[in-house]
This record gives sequence, C-alpha cells and structure tokens, in this order.
Amino acid sequence: MKFDTYLFGSIEVSPEKIINFPKGLVGFEQCTRFILAHEEVGDQPASYTLQSLDEPALALQIVDPATLGFNYELNLTEDENALLGAPSLQDVVVMQVLFKQEEGGKVTITPSLRAPLVINTKERVGLQKVMENLRSNIVLSNLSSPV
Repeated sequence: MKFDTYLFGSIEVSPEKIINFPKGLVGFEQCTRFILAHEEVGDQPASYTLQSLDEPALALQIVDPATLGFNYELNLTEDENALLGAPSLQDVVVMQVLFKQEEGGKVTITPSLRAPLVINTKERVGLQKVMENLRSNIVLSNLSSPV
C-alpha cells in the first residue's frame, strides 16, 4: 500500500508493518494506524519516527526510555492488557514521545514522561499509558552531567 507523508514523501507500506493504536494518541485520537521509520545507522537506532498513516503531517519522534536513563515499571489495567492482546513480557516495548519546547528563544527536546507508549510488537498493537501522577518507580540512571 502507498501512503503520502509529510516527512518521507510517498512510501510503500506492507500491512504487517502497521501498528494499530485503537484509541489513538492523546490529542490525535482519530489517528490509529502508524508505522515506525528510522535511519539505517548501525544495529539499533537511537530514535524512531512514529508516522501516522491516517494523517500525513503527523510524525512523532520516539525513543526507548533506557537511552535517556529511564526505567518504567507500568501496571496495566485489565482493559489495557486486553487491548494489547495479553502479551508476554518479551513482546512488549515501552517508548517515550519527544516534543520540542521553545522558551525565551531557546529550543529543547523533552520526553513525555507521563504518557509513554506501550506496544505489543508481536500483535502490532499499542496504547498510550497516561499516568495521572509520576510515581517513584521511574528510575533515573546514566546521567551524563553532574548535578
């Protein structure tokens, strides 16, 4: 199938590469079909582009939280677990959405800590886990600069 995208132009996507987010993402509930795109650099890319197949202009940069020194321990509800297809632990990845903030002429890239993506890689289905409160089970490690 061919899809037109803002960042990548017209791309060919095989149906088995599509990741479904049945409830969409926060602010983009109407967008339920996505693909992962990344540059072919080395064995494992540091970040991915989550490209919507429903809205060509929607492309989000996502990363594995471990690359930023975060470790999530998430408790899924029964409904969330069912939506993901009751996956085994090895079939699940957690990713963070990055967003750009501009303040005082300075631009920073910040991860969305309160709303990670949880994806069943085997069934290719995901959800955005919105957390009301950040809990102490988020661990920071590998900080590169002294505090």
